[in-house]
Amino acid sequence: MLEKLLREDRVILDMKAKTKEEALKELLQPLHLDPEKEEIVYDALLKRESIGSTGIGKGIAIPHSRSLVLDQVALVVGRSKQGVDFDALDKKPVYLFFLLLAPPQDPGTLYLITLGKIAHVARKLSRRKDFMDIEDPKEFVEYIRKLLEEE
Repeated sequence: MLEKLLREDRVILDMKAKTKEEALKELLQPLHLDPEKEEIVYDALLKRESIGSTGIGKGIAIPHSRSLVLDQVALVVGRSKQGVDFDALDKKPVYLFFLLLAPPQDPGTLYLITLGKIAHVARKLSRRKDFMDIEDPKEFVEYIRKLLEEE
C-alpha cells in the first residue's frame, strides 16, 4: 500500500518550515489543493495535533487526518535538514515527516494499513541517518521502498 502512495512529486527534501504550523502548510503544497480545500485540510490537521502531537520521537512525525475534501488517500514525505520543533513526544526536533490524508470513507482501510506501514518504516529510519544525505526525490522514494521490502 505505502509503496503505491510514495511519489517523487510528493517528496520535499528541503523543507523550510521552522514551526509545526509552517511544516503542516508546507507538506500540503505538493497536493495542489485549491486554497479553500487546503485550509479545511490544514484545520483538520491542527485539530488532530491539538489532541496530541503526531511527532512520535526520534526525529519523525506522522501528521494524519481524514477530510471530506479528499477523494483518495494521499501521502507526502518531507525532510527538514535543520529540524522543526513539532512538540514531539521526546521533545526533540523532527527531521522527517510522513503526512497521510484520507477521505472519511475508506472501504479498503487503506488509511489504517498505511499508517501501520509508516510506523514500521519509521522505526527502521529512526536507527539510521543516511536518508539525510539523499538529494534526489526518486532516490529517496527508492530508499524507502527498499526499507519496506526488508523484513
